[in-house]
Amino acid sequence: MDILITGILLGGTYALIAMGLNLQYGVARIMNLANGEILVAGGYFAFIAYTATQLSPILTIFLVAPLAFALNWLIYRVMLQPLVNRAKNRGQLETDSILATFGLSFIGVGLMLSFFGGDYFSYSFMAVPVELLGSTYGANRVLSFVMAVLICGALYVWLNWSRAGLSIRAIATAPASARLVGIDVKHLSALAFALGGAVTAVGGALISTYLTLDASTGVVFTLKALIIVIMGGVGDVRGTIVAALLLGILETVVASLLDPGLTLAAAYVMFLGILLFRPQGLFGKKPT
Repeated sequence: MDILITGILLGGTYALIAMGLNLQYGVARIMNLANGEILVAGGYFAFIAYTATQLSPILTIFLVAPLAFALNWLIYRVMLQPLVNRAKNRGQLETDSILATFGLSFIGVGLMLSFFGGDYFSYSFMAVPVELLGSTYGANRVLSFVMAVLICGALYVWLNWSRAGLSIRAIATAPASARLVGIDVKHLSALAFALGGAVTAVGGALISTYLTLDASTGVVFTLKALIIVIMGGVGDVRGTIVAALLLGILETVVASLLDPGLTLAAAYVMFLGILLFRPQGLFGKKPT
C-alpha cells in the first residue's frame, strides 16, 4: 500500500507535466523537445521566489502560469508558426518541429546555465510528514498531487464542456475539417501550445518543492512526458492521466523492490511495449 500511494502521488505530478506536452503535440502537432526546459524554468522561478521573498510556491504558480503562457505564445508565433505555414503535410511539420525544438532545448539549457549556474537547487517547503492510511508521506508531495488533480480536472472540464475546449479537440481530431466549420485553427493551435507550456511550468514549480533539479535535468522529464503521451494516446486527456499514474507506480515499484537506478530503464521498457503492442494508446481504437 505504501508503494502504491507513493506511486500515485508521483504519477499525479507526472500527469501535469505530460498534459502540457499532450496539448502541444495533440493540437498544434508540435513535438516540443524543449518541454523539460520549460519545466525546469518554472522550478527555478519558484526556487528564487521562495528563497528571496519566502513566497509560497502555491502562490508562485499564479505568476509562473501567465509568464510561461506568454513565453510559449511568443515561441510559437515567432519560431514555429513559419514551420506550420510552410509544411506541406503533417509529417513534415512534425519533423521540422522536432529539429527546431531540439535546438531550442539547448538554448534553454545554455541560458539557465548562464543565469543560474550548473549547481543543483532545492529548498525546504512543507517538508513535514503527514499520515495517510497508516503510513507517512511528505506534505509537499501530497500538496503537489492535490494541485495536480485540481489543474488536470479543470483542464478536462474545459476541454470537454467549453466552446474553445471543444474546438481544440476538434482540431486535434481533424484539423482540415475544423477549418470547414469556421474554427480558427492557427489561433487555437497557438493557444494550445501556450497553454501546454504554462501547465508544464506550473508542474515544474510544484515538483521543485520536493525534487532537486538543475539546468540539465529537463531532458529526463521531456522523455517521461513523451512516454506518457504515447502510452495514453495523443490528444487523450483521460489516457494521459491513467498512463502517468501507471508510470509513477511502475517507477516506485522498481525503485522500492529492485534498484532506484533502474527506474528510467523500466520506463523505456514500458514505452517499447506500448509502441509494439498498443501504438494507438491505452484507450485508442485500432485503425481499420
